[in-house]
Amino acid sequence: MSNILKQKTVAALFWSASERFSQQGIQFIITIILARLLAPEEFGLIAMLTIFMAIAQSFIDSGFGQALIQKQDVTHIDECSIFYFNIFVGILAAVCLCLAAPWIAIFYNQPLLTPLTYALSLNLIINSFGLVQTTLLTRHIDFKTQLKVSMIATAISGVFGITMAYNGFGVWSLVAQSLSSNFFRTVLLWFFNTWRPSLVFSFTSLRGMFAFGSRLLAAGLLNTFFVNIYLVVIGKLFSPVSLGYYTRAKGVQQLPTCTLSVIISRVTFPVFSSMQNDKPRLKSGARKALTMLVMINFPIMIGLAIVAKPLVLVLLTEKWLPCVTYLQLLCVVGMLYPLHVINLNVLTAQGRSDLFFRLEILKKILVTLSIGITYRWGIEAMLWGQIITSIIAYYVNAYYTRKLLDYSIFEQIYDVFPCFAGACIMGLCVYTLRYIHIEDNFIFFLSQIVIGLIIYIFICYIFKISSFIEFVEMMKLKIFKNSKLVST
Repeated sequence: MSNILKQKTVAALFWSASERFSQQGIQFIITIILARLLAPEEFGLIAMLTIFMAIAQSFIDSGFGQALIQKQDVTHIDECSIFYFNIFVGILAAVCLCLAAPWIAIFYNQPLLTPLTYALSLNLIINSFGLVQTTLLTRHIDFKTQLKVSMIATAISGVFGITMAYNGFGVWSLVAQSLSSNFFRTVLLWFFNTWRPSLVFSFTSLRGMFAFGSRLLAAGLLNTFFVNIYLVVIGKLFSPVSLGYYTRAKGVQQLPTCTLSVIISRVTFPVFSSMQNDKPRLKSGARKALTMLVMINFPIMIGLAIVAKPLVLVLLTEKWLPCVTYLQLLCVVGMLYPLHVINLNVLTAQGRSDLFFRLEILKKILVTLSIGITYRWGIEAMLWGQIITSIIAYYVNAYYTRKLLDYSIFEQIYDVFPCFAGACIMGLCVYTLRYIHIEDNFIFFLSQIVIGLIIYIFICYIFKISSFIEFVEMMKLKIFKNSKLVST
């Protein structure tokens, strides 16, 4: 990797991490407050609509966002064509969702879902006005601007949601938070981003990116449906309360996992795309991204599984205790998620959306079989099926990475094993703390986190784990550069 690209990548990682952790950190605090004010079934009602909102949002992107990043010679006509297309699809999707609202309510036997669907469908129109701006910022690896946008929008929407929840608006406080977050985010994107559309549109331009984007759309729709299929099954077969417990566990698990994966993915996709014709450099970049990601994710997931009960008691209170087991099982799934992300990024960066789509079909067949076999034994059995499916899916994802980059699954396991071993040792040490009698849940929870962090850093330092050493050097480089800017 050239020095210029390396410096740009380091800066992008720093700002991407700042943006995601700031947004997710603020959002996490807001969610904790809302979880204390609202009942599990109110979160469950919103979760029932998640799959419909997510599928509709996938149509708005239509894969053109990633096509805009992957394409080497993007024109202003390309950008404007996608912009107007997104708005048209956003309005169409919102109308379709409103028409389907009564049927959704009948499916779940929850009449309140009809007005909730009407309200949340506005998000589709709002988001369609900001997709190109976000895509262009990502293409230019500008996450500093996205940091400003995310922090302000998340904070303002949090005030709306918490105020309404405190005043007894119940589930509508979650709706208000969602709508205000997307509205202010879109407004701020237009304020901070200088890009503006012209009155031009070209079907030829859209067709040029359709071959790549359409496959990603199809794969994205499949992935969106099956990522959220558990919400549908649990919402249909069990109660809104059970779904509330599952979504809260999923939310806690996804906070670190998806945040880290998005940070790395948003940076690596444009970087990988820029070196798509240089296989040795691409393999080196994929290896560094993979080891860096698991170096952080493995200890977080193992640690989170161990501290799950005190964490729920301290942050969410006793009414959420049933979600502890769900959280622990989901942490196992979360350990594998970043491995999927890097391998799939390699495919898309090389323009192989055809392979991406084939892989998604195969993996979704596995998910369908898993749910069909396990649902009759309850939610925990379904989560065990999710773990097994995720392991098989990783092998499938890594298969084409070996063919395209000669980076096999065995090499990947060899690369990530030191981080896995270090995280397991740390987890075992933290687990033994349960035999020390500490009555205060907060003190016990805090002790586990601090001791686990110290032990893991010590292990990485003593055994000179390469990804840890490189991470420290990256941070030193960024801090040194910032200190020089301040001194001048």
